[in-house]
Amino acid sequence: MEQWRDQGFVLSVRAHGEGGAVVSLLTENHGRHAGYLHGAQSSKKRAMLELGSLVGAEWHSRVEGQLGTLSLEPEGGLPHGILDDSLKLGALLSACALCDSALPEREGHAGLFHGFKTLTGMMNDDIWAAAYIYWEIAFLKELGFGMDLKRCAGGGDFQTLAYVSPKSGRAVSYEAGEPYKDKLLELPAFLKPNGGPLDDAEILKGLKMTGHFLEHWAFAHHTKGIPEARLRFEARYAKYAMNEKEEVLIA
Repeated sequence: MEQWRDQGFVLSVRAHGEGGAVVSLLTENHGRHAGYLHGAQSSKKRAMLELGSLVGAEWHSRVEGQLGTLSLEPEGGLPHGILDDSLKLGALLSACALCDSALPEREGHAGLFHGFKTLTGMMNDDIWAAAYIYWEIAFLKELGFGMDLKRCAGGGDFQTLAYVSPKSGRAVSYEAGEPYKDKLLELPAFLKPNGGPLDDAEILKGLKMTGHFLEHWAFAHHTKGIPEARLRFEARYAKYAMNEKEEVLIA
């Protein structure tokens, strides 16, 4: 008999069989791990199966490698008010979808689990959107696609970093990158060594930057590409940023 107990965030729930579901979790000690949950469609269990919820999990199987069976207990609900905020909810669903789609099953990612926990804990902070971008950068690094945003790839002044190479993921200074700026990605001000504005326009730059590397690095060989939840979140944020800009101009 194979079994373990752990904490995990609910990444996906897929109906299966008579009232049950296959639930995928991002666990602290067992990576992304799935199991069959009996009675998953009952009103009592549906509440704790909201994507992004923290649960206590017990998994067991007669043979290692089989799907196995899960027993779950709620350990933490969703961040307060997130179901009423489409942007924050979109970010959380995006993070769940990225983990569920890209992480190899049963491969340990304790750092990513704790990063996910930190992200959910910051959803009611003013800087939640920046925290999400930092989380995606950490997510890419966890998959082996680290970015270097601390020094210039062309040997320029690190204090004037302004761009990111779309091929290497390395930062480029304003002077070194200016002749090639049409081919480079913009580096958000809040990610620069000396910091900078943290407004909607900079957040959108960050989402476009990490979105590029998700597409061309992490999901380059996935038949379905970047998860729809991630695409929807960026599109929703772009619309939100545009509306905010128009309101400022009108005012």
